[in-house]
Amino acid sequence: MAEQHEVVAAISDPGEIGRNEQNRGDRAVIRISNLAAWLFPVLMVAICAQVVLRQAGHNQAWLDDLQWWLYGAAVLMGIGYAVTTNSHVRVDIFYDNFAQRKRIVTDIFALVWLFLPFIILCWDVTLDYALTSIRADEGSDSPNGLHNLWILKSFMNVSFVFIAVAVWSVYLRLLSKLTRPALWKQMLFAFPSVAYAINLAFYYSLFGILYATRDPEMSARDVSRLPVFGELEFGQQEMRWTVLAALLLTVAAILVARLFARREA
Repeated sequence: MAEQHEVVAAISDPGEIGRNEQNRGDRAVIRISNLAAWLFPVLMVAICAQVVLRQAGHNQAWLDDLQWWLYGAAVLMGIGYAVTTNSHVRVDIFYDNFAQRKRIVTDIFALVWLFLPFIILCWDVTLDYALTSIRADEGSDSPNGLHNLWILKSFMNVSFVFIAVAVWSVYLRLLSKLTRPALWKQMLFAFPSVAYAINLAFYYSLFGILYATRDPEMSARDVSRLPVFGELEFGQQEMRWTVLAALLLTVAAILVARLFARREA
């Protein structure tokens, strides 16, 4: 007689799956994301309250604004959670048939060669977006709306740092399955992300020094047009001096980290 197998459906917390493999960065992202998840029930209450009040003839513009605030914050935090728990949507007809090692290599490439550079770019773009909003003390378009819009725009910029931490933590976890994740290997195998981050750090540091020591009549725009921020031309190609310097600094940092790793071995 054939054995009877009972089919059991279980609801699992994505944050608890593979917990024994997660590092401290992963756990920090999950804990913060679990707190941020409470924004969704608050969002539901805000939506229902606005519907009822609007039907009763007491429309509240600030509730409309609050819904976008809550939704934007919750979704941005959810991106980091989805990356950490691998619960995002994956559209790949080949990935499921890959061997385990090939899956890990694919994930690493996608995370630190494609996704993380984009997140760093988003942080760079939204930095000025947030600072401009803070300087203007931006508020709602509606007189009765939710003002201090700079809070949301600043949070948007900070959230990209949160997502970057989530991506890097997952990257380290995956890299440790292939090799011992020494610092020089971390930087080498994530070269585009590291080079981009160093480029921004170098650019903003250089700009800050030049701005602090500028002539009184020079504006920030004038500082950004100094020759050091110009472009190097070779043939029909162009490259900013700061980008070239960042690439050289990245290579130098990898070599120095490699040298220290050899000395410690």
